[in-house]
Amino acid sequence: MRRIAASAPAGGALALLLGSLALLAAGCGGGRVKDWQVGGLGTTLTQIQHRARSEGKLDLVVRPGFPTNLPVAAFTRQTGCEVTTRTATSVDLVDSKATKGSDGVLVAGDAMLRLIDKGMVAPVNFDLVPGYRDVVEALKGRLFDTVEGTGYAVPQGRAANLELFRTDYLPSDTSSWAPIWSPSLKGRISIYDDPIFIADAALYLETTRPSLRITNPYELDGKQFAVAIRLLRRQRQIIGEYWNTATIKEQVASFASGQSLVGTTWPRQVALLEAEQPPVAVTAVKPSEGATGWADAWMISSKAKHPNCTYLWLDYVVSPEANARVAELFREAPSNTRACEFTTDAGYCDAVHAQDEEWWKDVHLWTVPQKNCGAARGDVCKSYDDWRKAWVALRTGRPE
Repeated sequence: MRRIAASAPAGGALALLLGSLALLAAGCGGGRVKDWQVGGLGTTLTQIQHRARSEGKLDLVVRPGFPTNLPVAAFTRQTGCEVTTRTATSVDLVDSKATKGSDGVLVAGDAMLRLIDKGMVAPVNFDLVPGYRDVVEALKGRLFDTVEGTGYAVPQGRAANLELFRTDYLPSDTSSWAPIWSPSLKGRISIYDDPIFIADAALYLETTRPSLRITNPYELDGKQFAVAIRLLRRQRQIIGEYWNTATIKEQVASFASGQSLVGTTWPRQVALLEAEQPPVAVTAVKPSEGATGWADAWMISSKAKHPNCTYLWLDYVVSPEANARVAELFREAPSNTRACEFTTDAGYCDAVHAQDEEWWKDVHLWTVPQKNCGAARGDVCKSYDDWRKAWVALRTGRPE
């Protein structure tokens, strides 16, 4: 079997999760698309630019939680493509309704391979995206967006999942994930509500339970997975709130009020808290055990109605200035190596470690868990289907 190259419940979020689980079981879509030539797409940049003028339209979908106020005015002036941007209607982008009618979609690494496997997106011909050459090398050809040497995405940016805590309750030099697992903070812990959070448990166990021999938090065999789920079930008893892409502002309010004292968060919430008045006594760190994280990237629908406008967007959005502006919207490190010259805040790239590759070495970017763990281990790992079923069982209080 080939290995794909890569990374009381909240009612609304849980309902979406249960619904997408049923959809996954039923199956949808076809197999992987291997040809980059989407119907009607030109074969040269000149041809694409000409055909885009005739298309005159571009429909984009961004994953839940990502801003929709993208810098599109200059793009429309340059290309003649009027842009419509909307948020996916489901947290699970593999739900065909979530991105229905879209030409391009902004996706995180925990969904890319599933979209690829369902035939919902097409490969990218990077020769027709000149700006791709300036993308940081660490984001090219990654396991979460590349299959058997074929790339399917143009990176937008990357970010780490951070530990956020109130410095008026926890020591300001806190540098471990230990507090989010501590019973002493029962009811004051805030945790991301998604199956991919299982990887955060695995990462913590990699350090605290070395006998498990976890080397990749997204590649867990039966024993490793079982221990991670047991840890998460114990944590469930002490969590004060679960948050998701729809409740980002609620997490901010929870820390601002002091209801939550520690938890996992994204750089965007940190920025929102930093802007609070009066100031909130919080800080966010990448703990010593390392962190999980994600890369966002643009993909083209295999059934795009406006493929030429889509290709021009892929090139435009990864250009230095546009890439900087979009990255700042979501507090990500931009993917273009020259983008830092165009950020509105001169210190922005230092704050998000955009050019500090050493900092990223222990950030494990989200990938879709696969049954196959590579030649050395074979088909012994738990798949994304297993992860999702286990998370639903945990959140609903069902037995393992």
